[in-house]
Amino acid sequence: MGTNSENTSDKTGNVSITSRRKGYSDLNLSLQLHPTRKDIIPLKDDAALKNAVKNLVLTSYYERPFHPELGGGVRGILFEPADAITEIALREAIEGVLVDHEPRINMVNVDIKNEADRNSYRITIGFNIKQDDSQAEVEILLRRLR
Repeated sequence: MGTNSENTSDKTGNVSITSRRKGYSDLNLSLQLHPTRKDIIPLKDDAALKNAVKNLVLTSYYERPFHPELGGGVRGILFEPADAITEIALREAIEGVLVDHEPRINMVNVDIKNEADRNSYRITIGFNIKQDDSQAEVEILLRRLR
């Protein structure tokens, strides 16, 4: 997605360039209804990208029909011993799926905190949005269920 530019000139002959950015939209998987329209509320711009990043990370291989290669495989890593090697594997899996399948962002950092007492990992993914060079952050809590 890019930007559209229009050249306009005023009476003095000065040319000004205005740009209009195309926004992103995505389906909100919580399926919240608009109170008056009774339609699903879509996610827009930054919220849509955050949702897409979260969905990519949480998708397992062979989960999406016709795209078996799409996924991060982080659920399979959750049941490995909670050590530095597992954190490295999680980081590589997350970075790999986002670099391969999300062209709208530039990766900045993946911060993983082991919460062993809660059997979980708190993952914070920070990234730059290519379209307007703004920064965004997604926080995901991965928990092992017994």
